[in-house]
Amino acid sequence: MPIRLSVNVNKVATLRNSRGGAIPDVIRACQVCIDAGAGGITIHPRADERHIRRSDAFAIHSAFAGQWGAALEFNIEGDPRPDWLDLVCQLKPRQATLVPVRPGEITSEAGWNPERDGDVLRASVARVKAAGVRASVFIDPNDKAVRFAKSCGADRIELYTEPFARSYELGDEAALQSFGIYAQAARLAHSLGLGINAGHDLDLDNLQLFAGLPHLDEVSIGHAIFSDALFRGLETVVRDYLEVLDSDAGR
Repeated sequence: MPIRLSVNVNKVATLRNSRGGAIPDVIRACQVCIDAGAGGITIHPRADERHIRRSDAFAIHSAFAGQWGAALEFNIEGDPRPDWLDLVCQLKPRQATLVPVRPGEITSEAGWNPERDGDVLRASVARVKAAGVRASVFIDPNDKAVRFAKSCGADRIELYTEPFARSYELGDEAALQSFGIYAQAARLAHSLGLGINAGHDLDLDNLQLFAGLPHLDEVSIGHAIFSDALFRGLETVVRDYLEVLDSDAGR
């Protein structure tokens, strides 16, 4: 199976919210991505609604109601606060990705802490799965975190890839060393029956190496896609990412 590209459309909502009104249209952005071949749409509705709003989640779910399924998946990310869990259980997306939130963060900074987050994560995963939604857990790339996700009942992990992206910028040796760490975590996850997603600071350059990660099911990418789309067009950029993912680079 090809690696799924799930496009995170938060940045479209960020631009819209900076001016007010409804432009640019988040639904239109989703449609362009889908028409270009993306296999998923990701949103991360935060409590402060600084980009995607709760109303957007309902609008996106409704706009593509006849298309959601195995070929096109809706992925809702977020910290498992009560209103987020209620949203997931009401909309029943194909996948919910549970992501920790640190006070004052601009974007996600780390995966779940196995020493601290077990109780809240186990209860939240159980509720998500009881609603018939696949549960993915955002983790750092190490054996302890992988085993922790498994113990919490997750169906998949999402590997936090900013450390890989920073290593990639340092050159081939650092990139390959970091990739090896992620590959080890992916192999362990696969052996435990977990699916493997990845996201955060992946782009067209570093994805050429990362797409070779063993057993990789899905990547979620937003910032890099929409940054590039400003200059080259959204449809073109999505197709470029799909070409990298379909090439089985390094596999």
